[in-house]
Amino acid sequence: MELSLIRSLMDREFYDEHRGSRCPDRLFSKDVRKIKQTIDTAMDRYERTVTPDEIEALFMANNPTMTTAQKQAFASLFSSIKREQPMGGDVAQEVLSKLFQQVIGEDIANLGFDYVNGDKSSLEPLRQMLEQYGDDFTPNLKIEWDDIELETLLDRNDLEARWTFNIPPLTLRVEGVNAGHLIEVGARPNTGKTSFHASLIASPGGFAHQGANCIILCNEEGYHRVGARYLTAATGMTMQEIKANPSKARDLYAPVKERIKIKDATGRDMAWVESICKAYKPDIVLLDMGDKFAKTGGFARPDEALKANAIHARMIAKQHECAVFYMSQLSAEAEGKVILNQSMMEGSRTGKAAEADLMVLIAKNPPVQGQDEESPERHMNIVKNKLTGWHGDVTCMLDYRTARYTA
Repeated sequence: MELSLIRSLMDREFYDEHRGSRCPDRLFSKDVRKIKQTIDTAMDRYERTVTPDEIEALFMANNPTMTTAQKQAFASLFSSIKREQPMGGDVAQEVLSKLFQQVIGEDIANLGFDYVNGDKSSLEPLRQMLEQYGDDFTPNLKIEWDDIELETLLDRNDLEARWTFNIPPLTLRVEGVNAGHLIEVGARPNTGKTSFHASLIASPGGFAHQGANCIILCNEEGYHRVGARYLTAATGMTMQEIKANPSKARDLYAPVKERIKIKDATGRDMAWVESICKAYKPDIVLLDMGDKFAKTGGFARPDEALKANAIHARMIAKQHECAVFYMSQLSAEAEGKVILNQSMMEGSRTGKAAEADLMVLIAKNPPVQGQDEESPERHMNIVKNKLTGWHGDVTCMLDYRTARYTA
């Protein structure tokens, strides 16, 4: 193997890619190391590809004091080198990478023993080693670069979303979502978060009607209460009307029921969510509430845990080719306000918001003194939109009796 590498190093292009500390003399045995040093000298002096015969002539000329036995030994070694074929560039790259990593590993191990034995009292030798080899540590890595042909980019960035929103003013500005998207939805308690996703999925024109297989994982309200909102959103009937006419409700519910799965996920984490996506391959995954899937252990602050949780949710969306809706509470700062912003997400700084492709923060009108019933008007603040770039406020109406958002 080392003779094939020596043969490869005689090629100028290959040598330039691996010269210096990327290919230290220590990679080779004692005698082959001397030949490699001759190649180094030849490359610096002649700056071209050299042949084994030329290296042999230079080596013999520069070592006139060798004994007859030594000359015969090196002549035999050069004969072996001449019979070797240069390694392919990709194979030679991998071999040198492995050998170089072994050499660095030995140096670090020896330095570690010195620290253990008390022979070193400063980290300076380690720092010098990292500086010396940092730029030359060649990983064993081969990347298949992504296709950036014009046709591919146009196709992948087609503005037509696969799953469109069924709220006309929202559809006009955002259109819809697709596999790989992370959509974060936030609102204060008692604003209509559950009704919002029930309306998007189950009401007429929703994702389920479009053919999307939807999984709703709820860890706040009981699954039956979430399911009731999906039932009323799908049928357009109140619960009292459904009880009075179950046959009609069943017929209206049937077109979407088989494409909607609801599971109580209390106490589960994001790894469990990923296993669900791997097993059932949904088109839409709804996490209600997303923050409650976070693991807090091992994090210094809650916002770090929520950031990691959002990163995991985004990874699930991309790797399992589904759109993930991540429901979240808003902080008390958002109470009574119509215009909202990203900083109002509960328990998070920037990390959670940074992962979203689309952020929709829902607000309702402040209560009016003497008003018997609060306003059904809802304001969807599009505070982050990497899908179409539009930001602003979309106003619609919530019918809380049927869990439908309309405009």
